[in-house]
Amino acid sequence: MNIHDLQGSIVALITPFNEDGSVDFDALGNLVDMHLATGTDAILPLGTTGESSTMTHEEDDEVVRFVVERVAGRIPVIAGSGSNSTQTMLEKSLSFQKLGADALLLITPYYNKSNEEGIYQHFKTVADAVDIPCILYNVPGRTGCSISVKNVERLAAHPNIMGIKEASGSISYASDIAHLIGPDFKMFSGNDDMVVPLMSLGASGVISVWANVQPALVHEMTCAFLEGDIARARQIQLEGLPLVHALFCEVNPIPVKEACAQMGLCEANYRLPLVPMADANRARLVEALKGAGLVD
Repeated sequence: MNIHDLQGSIVALITPFNEDGSVDFDALGNLVDMHLATGTDAILPLGTTGESSTMTHEEDDEVVRFVVERVAGRIPVIAGSGSNSTQTMLEKSLSFQKLGADALLLITPYYNKSNEEGIYQHFKTVADAVDIPCILYNVPGRTGCSISVKNVERLAAHPNIMGIKEASGSISYASDIAHLIGPDFKMFSGNDDMVVPLMSLGASGVISVWANVQPALVHEMTCAFLEGDIARARQIQLEGLPLVHALFCEVNPIPVKEACAQMGLCEANYRLPLVPMADANRARLVEALKGAGLVD
């Protein structure tokens, strides 16, 4: 498939860890296999949900290599290569391209933030240097800075920038950039509680945390919308909200990794500063998983 035609459900994949903190590649392989079997349209390792901010560059490379080899070309692999250092993001992007990633997810420069021109150059530097498509990642709640509408317009014109993961939570912002959507630039919802609203503005699907635990259902929701069955897409979106809200009752990816552990998909191991869920929030999450029929 042409990566520029990508639509549907892209899972923001967790990175399972062993008790000693090392990457659990056995569990990772099983997760990839599950997504291949349940209709997930693309896999995105090393995003926020993948805890890449606490992993070494060597570990990042090994995860991308492993996922690419396990997927074996059956669906696209989009590697999260973002950093607040443009040079680091460039180096990681070139490495992931060499390892066989089909596209890259590039985040805004968190903490140091930069000004308007600096943010533009941050993305352009990588897009100029690689040969695979890039997806911008706008998530100001995590990074402390946003990609301005003007910069999205400038960057959307770059031949190597194929779209944006829009996770600001603002329908107004999404509406302001929706005029850019077309054959060469796509929008993907970065918020699981806003997939159908953003698809109504022209988004092609979602880069999803929720899909870690209900991959077939998230795929069905996006397909229903794309095929014109808006009522079914809306039904899935609304009925899924209790679980989606529980998956974000603590900072991502703590709850989704706990959910996967409750489902027997991996162990709920984290790297500091992330720690296991508070008991009250875990109880809320388990109730939501039961309500969704995912645990007994």
